[in-house]
Amino acid sequence: MADDLALVPGTLDLLVLNTLRWGPKHGYGIASWLKEQSDNTLALEDRALYLALHRLDERHWIESEWGLSENNRKARYYRLTALGRRQLQAKSDEWRRYVAMVTHMLRARATMGSA
Repeated sequence: MADDLALVPGTLDLLVLNTLRWGPKHGYGIASWLKEQSDNTLALEDRALYLALHRLDERHWIESEWGLSENNRKARYYRLTALGRRQLQAKSDEWRRYVAMVTHMLRARATMGSA
């Protein structure tokens, strides 16, 4: 198994928004989906997830309501708002540009003289 990977700062919000793209989920469901999709390599602390959920709620990118989980327990379910969907698109585009730029730089050959 590979070592756990820490998130690049600023990516957790994008990943949470993306997770909610397919419908409402409770915090444990979000964490489980992220872990599964990362092949168990994503190191995510519960506190970090709940701080992100709180931050996204304050920005009105998500909203929440109480419901019952699959095992009949009370849980807060989060879902994207219209503003959150627009932010997901904007942040996804921004991330793709960032990855393309870093990838380009990593593949670049030295063109300047050595220092």
